[in-house]
Amino acid sequence: MPKKKRSKAFWNNIKFKYKLTIINENTLEEVVGLRVSKLNGLSVLLTSITVIFVIAATIITFTPLRNYLPGYMNSEVRKQIVVNALRLDSLQQLVDKQKLYVMNIQDIFRGKIQVDTVHSMDSLTAIREDSLMKRTEREEEFRRKYEDAEKYNLTTINAHAEVGGLLFFRPIRGMISSHFDAATKHFGMDIAANPKESVLAVLEGTVILSTYTAEAGYLIEIQHNQDFVSIYKHCGSLLKKEGELVKGGEAIALAGNAGASGTEPHLHFELWKKGRPINPETYIVF
Repeated sequence: MPKKKRSKAFWNNIKFKYKLTIINENTLEEVVGLRVSKLNGLSVLLTSITVIFVIAATIITFTPLRNYLPGYMNSEVRKQIVVNALRLDSLQQLVDKQKLYVMNIQDIFRGKIQVDTVHSMDSLTAIREDSLMKRTEREEEFRRKYEDAEKYNLTTINAHAEVGGLLFFRPIRGMISSHFDAATKHFGMDIAANPKESVLAVLEGTVILSTYTAEAGYLIEIQHNQDFVSIYKHCGSLLKKEGELVKGGEAIALAGNAGASGTEPHLHFELWKKGRPINPETYIVF
């Protein structure tokens, strides 16, 4: 059969009308007669689907149901979610302060914190002695393994400068967020870093202070040759103790956000010479 005839037969079949009749059983009288075709049925089906789609779209668009669909959250609901998240964060900080307050009160009763070291009631929500946080055997083992693994890790040593026979290493990898400014009594520089990033000794020397303070968090100070002293504040944890010898470029701590200067992980680094603060960028390439 030619293609043209097949096409004509198909359309004739689609347009062919059937008579739907309803007859009275008793009188055999035709009550209702309806002529329909396949084309009419398809048209009715498409029209019904279109009407249902329009009704559903109207309901979703003009009723609160749209808030349950991804991407349709209105500005008021989004604003409320942000407000609730901020409130939750504030409540979490308040709970943490209350826990720390209770812990410090308990330590005062146990004699672990001297009463005369407490300057105000508010300080009890921040003060914490490093001696109260005893290292477990597991932590000591982890520190030892980490220290041995990082001791000869040359990938952490990226930039250094040689001055007066001394080889200065960069204390940490990261971007400088605040520079040295003696006029504002900012005697160091802040370096943004990734959490748990290795903090390196800038020179060979002896650890003279390794402790925790409420203001600076975990801090470590190292005495070097030629009257240099380097100070590392706001560390996440310390890897060295007082009296230990360290080499230049050796890991001495891990970056963190301890202390009262903010929540973003960073390192506050200071360099002193003969009792005076100096700009670390004079000796170290960051």
